[in-house]
Amino acid sequence: MKRSILYILILFSFCTQHALAQSASNRSEYLLLNMPLQIEITDAVDNMYNFNFHKAEVDFNWLKYRYPEHPLPYFLYGISTWWQMLPNLEAETPLGDEFLAYMDSAIVKAKVLLEQDENNVEAAFFLAGSYGFKGRYHSEKKNWGRAASAGKWALRYLEKTKGNEGFSPEILFGDALFNYYSIWIRENYPMLKPILMFFPKGEKQLGIEQMEQVSKNAFYTRIEAIYFLMRIKAFEEQKTYDALRLGEQIYRKYPNNAYFHRFYAQMLYTTGQYQKAETESLDILKRIEAGQQGYEAVSGRYASFYLGHINKKRNDHKVAQEYFNQVVDFSVSSSSEDSGYHLNAQLYLAQYDNQSANYESALDRISIIRDNTRRREDINKKARALRKEIKRKI
Repeated sequence: MKRSILYILILFSFCTQHALAQSASNRSEYLLLNMPLQIEITDAVDNMYNFNFHKAEVDFNWLKYRYPEHPLPYFLYGISTWWQMLPNLEAETPLGDEFLAYMDSAIVKAKVLLEQDENNVEAAFFLAGSYGFKGRYHSEKKNWGRAASAGKWALRYLEKTKGNEGFSPEILFGDALFNYYSIWIRENYPMLKPILMFFPKGEKQLGIEQMEQVSKNAFYTRIEAIYFLMRIKAFEEQKTYDALRLGEQIYRKYPNNAYFHRFYAQMLYTTGQYQKAETESLDILKRIEAGQQGYEAVSGRYASFYLGHINKKRNDHKVAQEYFNQVVDFSVSSSSEDSGYHLNAQLYLAQYDNQSANYESALDRISIIRDNTRRREDINKKARALRKEIKRKI
């Protein structure tokens, strides 16, 4: 549910670039069309994606000093805070309130600009974008009412920015997200159809094609397009090797980005490139141990599972058990005991316990699996079969 709202709302942050294509006579009014300033923003955004947040925010602070009444610096601070949360959005941290405060500040500043000039499309851009990101945050926190409210306001200001589609490859990004996810939501969340009847219907394949164009030709939205493309190809289109190619590309560009690192390791593991997956997974654990920003328990759960399974396939069961136990520890510390990697690690550990006649521990692990899965799920069936085997022995 949360991703259905999440993906449709994020496009509001970028669709409004349609607005920047107004007549050449008023381009000088908009900071986002100031080319030297665009260069400054791009450098800062690159630092942000590479998790050099302090360096990025030095530039944002300069923008705030130079343009204290403009929403741009507050909006960028908000996105920077978002990326600091992204490796584990489910965690409750003070960053959430900080993120909302920055977006609220951007909204206040943008509303003032819009009151001064109702045709100020840059103000509408920041209003739609700020409300869109707020909706994305609330959907991650399962605050559906707040997410829907933010989405409604994002739509209202999005209407002010329609038109001028031929301006630049950047403007395709919002169209691409809408075309793809307006169909994806209908396919995966039929209970939302009464709400979606008020939205225009997109075209899924066209959305993918548009996103690919953005990933190759756009300037500002290129990395965001790659982010969505690699997820779509990995988890929706089952084009894992395409996802791996994109994941490697974006990780090489931003080698300190914990999220991109984790995704790259995941795709290496999924495609059976175990030696490379092992190298990246060990590096992830090393960075967690060193306390590098963005590397935390969720990434640790992924990396430990890959290492456990790789060593299990090598018949190095002692090492495999150590890594599977790390999966459990990381899962507990991040309150993600219902995750697939945690439950599969528990199953493997239960099998090892059975082999060593540690039946009580094995049954405890089986109970955890059964409590967190449905009876028809494959892992639940395996756990019940193992339980029957153990019961025959004791």
